[in-house]
Amino acid sequence: MISGIINVYKEKGFTSHDVVAKLRGILRQKKIGHTGTLDPDAEGVLPVCLGKATKVCDLLTDKDKEYEAALLLGKATDTQDISGKVLKESPVSCQEGQVREIIAGFVGDYSQIPPMYSALKVDGRKLCDLARAGKEVERAPRNVQIFSIDILEIALPRVRMRVHCSKGTYIRTLCHDIGAAAGCGGCMESLLRTRVADFRLQDARKLSEIEAQVQAVRAREPQKELSKEDIANLVKDTDSVFMQYPYVSVKEEFSKPLYNGNPLKPHWLLEWQDGYQADLVRVYDSNHAFAGIYRWEGTRERIRPVKVFME
Repeated sequence: MISGIINVYKEKGFTSHDVVAKLRGILRQKKIGHTGTLDPDAEGVLPVCLGKATKVCDLLTDKDKEYEAALLLGKATDTQDISGKVLKESPVSCQEGQVREIIAGFVGDYSQIPPMYSALKVDGRKLCDLARAGKEVERAPRNVQIFSIDILEIALPRVRMRVHCSKGTYIRTLCHDIGAAAGCGGCMESLLRTRVADFRLQDARKLSEIEAQVQAVRAREPQKELSKEDIANLVKDTDSVFMQYPYVSVKEEFSKPLYNGNPLKPHWLLEWQDGYQADLVRVYDSNHAFAGIYRWEGTRERIRPVKVFME
């Protein structure tokens, strides 16, 4: 089983679940998960976790993200994007300067009502399923953060913008809300995700590229099971998403409690510093194999596992 993270370029027409299903077929491996849904019409960065790295999925979902979006003013739809049913069309009477001012007003803390066409659940049912059944339910607003919005181009009624935002932000809803603030309505015309944490667009690979490389490996060695080394240029190590945390390794004589998933005492570790007591740390065995993420437990003067990734 291969463990690690592939930066997939999700193309239009694929759901995030489609990407996972296709990768399972390409790699012949079941244990695969994605790190946050992209709408079928959206494209761009979708980190996909393999094997033990699937434990990272929820952590990457929580990371900040960047998008390039096209906002179409003057048109409001039920899905808040161009693919939906048009609810209202209005002339765009505001000028470019007013549009810039309105957009700037969304930077910072932002209370956003999730769209009905989303995978969020209310009373156990997905909002999108309720919406398709013609039902609309009350949704509690969620606090998100817009760290920045850079306007790339304005050619009214269209605005192209780059958005850096927190987890849980719906860019469709941002476009809808900007249109509402402009008094003419608006919807998202296109969406490209350019970054998730440290996974960037320029490094993302399409499914066809991944499949071609895997097929080439199998053509050379038909009987050999695919290994991580065969596609090392595609798969990032699991610990690559934790480089912000300090590195410590376990002394060889204390390997057994590490492999058993037990809490560890600081004097069992190399590279340990007292300053790490307030932080998470990356823990490796004596052969420098990544074991997991541990947290300082001050009352017991030990570090305990938060996420363990040992093979």
